[in-house]
Amino acid sequence: MAETVKKAKASAKPRKTTAKHEKVAQPARPAMPPREEIEKLARAYWEQRGHQDGYAEQDWLRAEQELLKMAS
Repeated sequence: MAETVKKAKASAKPRKTTAKHEKVAQPARPAMPPREEIEKLARAYWEQRGHQDGYAEQDWLRAEQELLKMAS
């Protein structure tokens, strides 16, 4: 009988990658201002308007934006 010799399997070569994935540094977003500060400024906008109702959400968003600008 013919003796069969098992050949050793070649070791796997490491894969070549086209580019390494590096984390891109994103600009830090300013932290959200505290709720109390937003509320205080929104109330000031409401008072400046002569206590006119119907603009609470707009006042809140305006106050939020202003405080974020000041923080950056």
